[in-house]
Amino acid sequence: MTALPGETPGTDDVAAEDVTAGAAADPAPAEAPGAAEDGEAQVREAEAAAEDPAADATASDGTTADGTTADGTADASPSPELSEAQAELAAQRELRERIEKRKAEKAAPIAAGTGLSGTAADLLAAVRAVESGEKAGSAFFASPAPAQAPRRPAPAAAQPPRTPAPEAAAPQAASPEAVDAVRAVLVEGGAPEALARPAVGALGEQAAELLRTDPWQLLAVPGVRPEQADGFARALLGDGCGPDDGRRTAALVGWLLERAALQGHTALDAGTVRAALAERAVSDPDAAVREAVEEGVALLFGEDEELEPDDTGAEDGVADGAVPEEEDAEAEREPVQVLLGLDRYALAEESLAEGLARLVNACEKAADWAEAAAAAPSPSAAELIRTSAAAGLVVHSGGEAARAEPAALIAAARGLGLRALGATHSEDGRRRLADATGDPDTAVTLSGLLSGAQGPGRDEDGALALDLLVVLDAPQLDVESAAVLVEALADGVRLILSGDPGVLGSAGAGRVFADVLAARACPQVVSRTPDPGPIGELVSGIGIGELNQVDAPGKEVVIVPVRDAGEAVHRTVQLVADSVPRAFSIPAEETQVITVGHGGAAGTRALNEALKQRLNPGPGRFGGFDPGDRVVHVPAPGQTVPGVVRSADAEGLRLDCGGVPVVVPQERVESSVRHGWALSAHQAAGMRWPAAVVVLPGDAAQGLSRPWVYTAFGRGERHLSVVHGVDQALPHAVAQVPAQERTTRLRPLLEALPTPDAAS
Repeated sequence: MTALPGETPGTDDVAAEDVTAGAAADPAPAEAPGAAEDGEAQVREAEAAAEDPAADATASDGTTADGTTADGTADASPSPELSEAQAELAAQRELRERIEKRKAEKAAPIAAGTGLSGTAADLLAAVRAVESGEKAGSAFFASPAPAQAPRRPAPAAAQPPRTPAPEAAAPQAASPEAVDAVRAVLVEGGAPEALARPAVGALGEQAAELLRTDPWQLLAVPGVRPEQADGFARALLGDGCGPDDGRRTAALVGWLLERAALQGHTALDAGTVRAALAERAVSDPDAAVREAVEEGVALLFGEDEELEPDDTGAEDGVADGAVPEEEDAEAEREPVQVLLGLDRYALAEESLAEGLARLVNACEKAADWAEAAAAAPSPSAAELIRTSAAAGLVVHSGGEAARAEPAALIAAARGLGLRALGATHSEDGRRRLADATGDPDTAVTLSGLLSGAQGPGRDEDGALALDLLVVLDAPQLDVESAAVLVEALADGVRLILSGDPGVLGSAGAGRVFADVLAARACPQVVSRTPDPGPIGELVSGIGIGELNQVDAPGKEVVIVPVRDAGEAVHRTVQLVADSVPRAFSIPAEETQVITVGHGGAAGTRALNEALKQRLNPGPGRFGGFDPGDRVVHVPAPGQTVPGVVRSADAEGLRLDCGGVPVVVPQERVESSVRHGWALSAHQAAGMRWPAAVVVLPGDAAQGLSRPWVYTAFGRGERHLSVVHGVDQALPHAVAQVPAQERTTRLRPLLEALPTPDAAS
């Protein structure tokens, strides 16, 4: 019986003579706990950005906020015909219109320097920029609400030839003139010249002028912290600037909201923002927040008495000291949580909520798929087919084995003559879905579907030429991508969101899958198909908070105890290079190492360096890479594409990503390509390998949670080795550290929008 964490290991470890013989060489010096997983932000920020634990604590003050808050109401009282949420939506649209009108009336840029005229993008443009790999603009760019797109009818049975959507434009390189101008301003302000190109990418060609007039715009550059921007501002503006400068406070509000988005939140509690501003020497946080809302830096959701002028005294003949019945009733109500958010995420959530309601209500419910359901390979698959026949939106949840059920649905729908397709978040997921359906044409990646590189393309109305779409690994779907996807679906299309609710959430902001589940805005199908084998049994227990001992007669699960990070690195290299290949005939290139974070003595950087030295030594002649190196390409925030380096030339670094050739331009290699023998669990989510080695050094304890362990332990198909050095922190995390809550608005929006056909 294989020993589990917290128990005395047995003698049946993989190649026991390998994993126990010889102590590691002198352990690497212990680093400050930097191996803790930095959440979804790690796939967004440049790898060279320095970590500041104190600032991180400030930025994450809102992470404990309830992610399922009730929606607030706007200043105007809703009419009897409107629901509370509908009134809020209308009021927010009116607020944005007033903001844009006020900006248009100003002849010069806003004094605070936060309204960057001419560079704001609407939701679709922002998401396309993210998909293409271009860094999004600063958190305090204001973008007008796009006009409501007309509802598209479902395509008729006979369609003209489909035309694929145009390829997403490559990120436009910064002009040398703009970079030189920014470099001069940075030098004048004492900031590193290396920030010149990222600053132009974040602020545009006018970055030099913006930074000179509003130095705190430097916070738009990834990795720059408020104290660094403060020093830059003092060098440029002298003693004339202070902590309450309107430009500074506006930039701080935007920075706080952008930092929250990196951690998955689409909004922050207003009190949290005010507290964070106070910690950064802002003397009047209320006024700073109010000004940020008035200038369009952020949107306010819900009523906030602290942001409104104090209006006291008797009114309407009410005697002093008397409490009207209406006010008494109001006092008994639960307080409304007041949220601040960036308009890009507010627009995405509102658009997504309306789009999902449209799919729910526009679907033709009289379809008879009884015969297809009767032929389904399992009862759960039959239930999914029957449910999808009568609903425009369905949520399907289950583990790895449950992926066979949406595959059966796709096959059944295509057998009925429907244009059915499955979309995944990785090439590995696409391959596994294609294997399950037996038809490679039934599976695409989500990015390939939206760009038109894969799938049926678009019809004459611009909608995806589909009748049914299954999105697998749906927990990895962020709110902006989801909004773009739903907008691309015509009325009458059936959308099935399928995934495992126990895994880590999306790298981008939002919690779409969890919010749709919690809102119960559509039918839900829970798979009854368990994951097989010892790994499946272990992971299933973790999902309910139990770290159980499992029988592993074939050494499917092995625990390798270590004393420190240096020994953890040594054992990991030994497992990947020797023990697992010899015991299971799984080559090193099919074994994935997963650890808690990028930093630390046993983080991805240290492990990748050690694994490269053992498995593919070389001088790193192609920007630190050699032919044969395992890498991950991050073409856009949240997208992790494993690959292998093949060569390099004047065009850039040439990779083979699952059989797909990819060329990464030279200027993007440093920021978007990393060695990939070791990944974080966030990067590995949605993918599987024949074998997985999960590394848990002692300094990783604070980064562990139940979803992290669930995700990491479930990446191995045939074998799982756990390099275990966290003692009781592992069972503690599984039993008592649930998923970090994300503050979002999608759930209350879904609950309030009219969905008469939704399940109760």
